[in-house]
Amino acid sequence: MRQYDKLYIDGAWVPSTGQGTIEVIDASTEEVCGRIPEGTPADVDRAVAAATSAFETWGRTSVEERAKYLQAIGEGLAARSEEIGEVISQEVGMPLVFANMIQAGLPTRNMLGYVQVAADFPFEERVGNSLVLREPVGVVGAITPWNYPLHQIVAKLAPALAAGCTFVLKPSEVAPLNAFLLAEIVDSAGLPAGVFNLVSGVGPVVGEALAAHPDVDMVSFTGSTRAGKRVSELAAQTVKRVHLELGGKSANIILDDADLEACVPPGVQFGCFLNSGQTCSALTRMLVPRSLQDRVVELAAEKAESLTVGPASENPALGPLVSAAQRDRVRGYIDQGVEEGARLVAGGSAPPEGLDRGYFVRPTVFADVTPDMTIAREEIFGPVLVIMPYDTEDEAVEIANATVYGLGGGVQSGDQERALRVARRLRTGQVEVNGGAYNLLAPFGGYKQSGNGREMGSYGLEEFLEVKSIQLKE
Repeated sequence: MRQYDKLYIDGAWVPSTGQGTIEVIDASTEEVCGRIPEGTPADVDRAVAAATSAFETWGRTSVEERAKYLQAIGEGLAARSEEIGEVISQEVGMPLVFANMIQAGLPTRNMLGYVQVAADFPFEERVGNSLVLREPVGVVGAITPWNYPLHQIVAKLAPALAAGCTFVLKPSEVAPLNAFLLAEIVDSAGLPAGVFNLVSGVGPVVGEALAAHPDVDMVSFTGSTRAGKRVSELAAQTVKRVHLELGGKSANIILDDADLEACVPPGVQFGCFLNSGQTCSALTRMLVPRSLQDRVVELAAEKAESLTVGPASENPALGPLVSAAQRDRVRGYIDQGVEEGARLVAGGSAPPEGLDRGYFVRPTVFADVTPDMTIAREEIFGPVLVIMPYDTEDEAVEIANATVYGLGGGVQSGDQERALRVARRLRTGQVEVNGGAYNLLAPFGGYKQSGNGREMGSYGLEEFLEVKSIQLKE
């Protein structure tokens, strides 16, 4: 049980102005594993005031000075990596071995990576008779999700600090404990007071207060498209910069020359079912040549049925979903798929055997899915794969692009040049070709209703900068 009764504002742990608390639930056991303060708009006001005051100094520090703090925070994350992995595994339900590798490992690498990104970035350049400066945007309000909680926080915090911005964080109330660990690490690193502030609470209260606050210069949000639209509405009243990383319904196109045995099983387990399918860029639509569908279905169903499901601490292939609401929502989509005529070939909405407690859903695969079906159009955010047949390469691209989203994608082929030609036609922010690895220095973000702006590497740093031109007399 981890209990936090204070917020982190202006370099100190302070009580909330409210009296409420929020319980954090262990996704595997349904037991309370933590409590945090339920923050208020008044808490947001205090945090924004602290960030505004701190920006006067922090925004003028050198890149080298800021990099020292990034290094210290990164080292602090590394030192507490095992603890971070355990906490997020409990909160989110990701199996411990993956939580240590991904939930703790990625944010550590990303924070440390921004030391070099900042050092290499051209904050000033000469263009003709103009000096072009890239300066910090100011006070950043960050609203982050529960599925990769610390990773998504650091994807905003590291470049914001590198740019010279100050920061007010509203973490997900579903998985917030990792954010309090981060605040402890930031405090130990000696970051100047007010540069980083943490206000926990619920989205309709703390999140909305942060997005609407007149002294917040930029809001960076990761979450659902529905909530992202609300953030945009609130932010528009003060014309602040808005960065959104939202939902997805990504297609994994398997071409007719692909090695099915090599690409289908990992496409199921890691492309779609990683983190029990709670990944915004998950490859949830597998597009296959009609002539190969039977073999693909056989391989996919076999892989899904082989995956163990259980408590995160036991290191199964798949842990639970994050909450009862999420579990029920995903089971509802599975039932809807059956009702609309999709062919269920693995899994289903019934609870996994022997798992009476915890938010578990069986890894599920549907075949003969058509583009008009709900499970082909809407983001399910659970371990549900839909297999969709196509007849020509052009039709595969058309189906892949026929969505309001555009976050991720995949192309599998025995010919990399052919795969690249198809990848170039996809209206999506990133495409994995033949299992290409995730790259922390490459831009991450989406087209269409998957959001706007990019995270990671120098592309993420640019989001937190304003551009000023100074015309010089020659």
